[in-house]
Amino acid sequence: MNFLIQKIFFSILIAFSFLTLAQATDITDAPKLNKNDVSIEMTNVIVKGIETEIKINFKNQEFRKVYEGYPVTIKVNDKPIVVRVIKGIASFKYKFNQNQNFEIKISEYSFTKKVTPIPLWFSVIPPLIAILFALIFKEVFTALFIGILVGTATMFWYQDSSLFMAIFKGLFAIVDTYIIEALTESGHMAIIIFSMLIGAMVNIITRNGGMKGIVNILSKYASSPRSGQFVTWLLGIAIFFDDYANTLVVGNTMRPVTDKLKISREKLAYIVDSTAAPITAIAFVTTWIGAELSYIQDGINTIGIDESAYTIFINSLGYAFYPIFALLFILILIRKQVDYGPMYHAEKNARESELAVNDDDSNTFSNKINELEIPEHITPRWYNAAIPVFVIIFGTFAGLLYTGGDQSVWHDSTMSFGTKLSTVIGNSDSYKALLWASISGVLVAILLTLVQKILSLKDTVDSLINGFRTMLTAIVILILAWSIALVTKHLHTADFISHSLVSINIGPQFIPALTFILGALVAFSTGSSWGTMAILYPLILPASWLIAQNSGLNHEESLMIFHNVVSAVLAGSVMGDHCSPISDTTILSSLASSCNHIEHVRTQLPYALTVGGVSIIIGIIPAAFGVSSWILFPAGLFVLFLIVKFFGKPY
Repeated sequence: MNFLIQKIFFSILIAFSFLTLAQATDITDAPKLNKNDVSIEMTNVIVKGIETEIKINFKNQEFRKVYEGYPVTIKVNDKPIVVRVIKGIASFKYKFNQNQNFEIKISEYSFTKKVTPIPLWFSVIPPLIAILFALIFKEVFTALFIGILVGTATMFWYQDSSLFMAIFKGLFAIVDTYIIEALTESGHMAIIIFSMLIGAMVNIITRNGGMKGIVNILSKYASSPRSGQFVTWLLGIAIFFDDYANTLVVGNTMRPVTDKLKISREKLAYIVDSTAAPITAIAFVTTWIGAELSYIQDGINTIGIDESAYTIFINSLGYAFYPIFALLFILILIRKQVDYGPMYHAEKNARESELAVNDDDSNTFSNKINELEIPEHITPRWYNAAIPVFVIIFGTFAGLLYTGGDQSVWHDSTMSFGTKLSTVIGNSDSYKALLWASISGVLVAILLTLVQKILSLKDTVDSLINGFRTMLTAIVILILAWSIALVTKHLHTADFISHSLVSINIGPQFIPALTFILGALVAFSTGSSWGTMAILYPLILPASWLIAQNSGLNHEESLMIFHNVVSAVLAGSVMGDHCSPISDTTILSSLASSCNHIEHVRTQLPYALTVGGVSIIIGIIPAAFGVSSWILFPAGLFVLFLIVKFFGKPY
């Protein structure tokens, strides 16, 4: 009986489909259309092998009245295509695989355009040029600008412009398109304002003696380079719920202390950068958790696994080798009091110099913000700095709870408190929370300064404005970095890297390692760990499950590979972000530490690659073959210890 019902249902469905196709009207019989009745919209950036959306806007009212809501047939390069008219607009996607004259015929109307698609492989050139220029010439402004210009000029060159005109148009497109779009993104503006407010607060608590008081307190515990680095690491772990807040608060708070102890700015930036994203990526209650769970849930929905997204996330932590190794690798370096590579030279120079940093700060992001010398009549009081900083830390957490608050979640008896808390934080608006907390911190700093009559109102406002000014250099670099990220999005850089590596025919046990490398490459090229997760999770999660199933693995084995892949996307995104000079979090780490940005990248790169290599060889690959994480984590730490022991050099 059930079979008969299914048969009748499918017969009706097939008949309905044929009826729909039969109703697809040949548009050649429609009211005559001329060039004023139709407009065609195509993106200016057409990449070979990538689907381009084409919109047909019908302006003829008689046509719209007759065909609104109906499927109609048009001819694209003499091939019929059925489209549906919705509110006078019909759209379809077309893949350009070669140079061609693209033609659309609609009744009497004909549209022809010569299309020369940009080769997909070219999409990696602009970010690579920016990265190479930055590393070779150690000048990030020019490197980012040239990378963007190469991308925009290429777009216009493939639109049939001469080389001179392409460069000319590309130059103006940087300002009128890419920088404007980077600034109109609400999240980007929130980061800019948050950074400016942090700079203002730091400048105020420096001028009112609060920072000097904090230094005096921390100096009791951070009395040597080793203890100073350890305190910095502890603060980085403590502010686990947001990487931006972590970076700016820890870097700005500890910089005067590490300067006094002759710890290099490069080492400070490394500790700040390598504690921020790794701890935020794996902690249960963070501003990342919402995005992570949503991407995982989409993957679960696609492949039909009977597990919750949060359960998948918890299980994936057993394979989070890079974030955990990155956090503990810092402790090994601190304990052994050694470094290697460019970081060794930076630390050696800092220890041997009379001052912790050069008097010339022209290559750093700070504009004398680190000076702690205050007038003699001002008494250093630690609470003038501690209270505003705590307002930002706890204000951010409270803001996350408020913006993500859902009474139905708190009253759900089936969920544990930890799951409820993570769900609320995951649903929160982290940008609002950061902005509310930072403006509160600034206002508290101003209030403390004025109530105690430490500075006049005019001097306090001057400190506020000077704090804004200290952030200008970093903000310009952030805007350029976001602009080149937009260029890579338009050129489909991530698609090229993803398709190239996914097409490799390998066994399911090597999929997690390939995913980790893929995530690192995409994050390195685009400068965004969040963007990398958004791109790779929908692509990799279903693919890894299908590959595991098709290879004959049972459900438990496939699930083990799946958990490993979930973690590998996240870990690879973080590692690529650490290595990329165009990453916003890397830039913010340089900013907060007042470190030359390229020097930060250059000194951190060997450490990130070391941890990444050990994560793949000792962690990800053996785990995919079934080796227990209880064995692999100690083994990986032992290998990292040996690397530090044999390659590390004391200062």
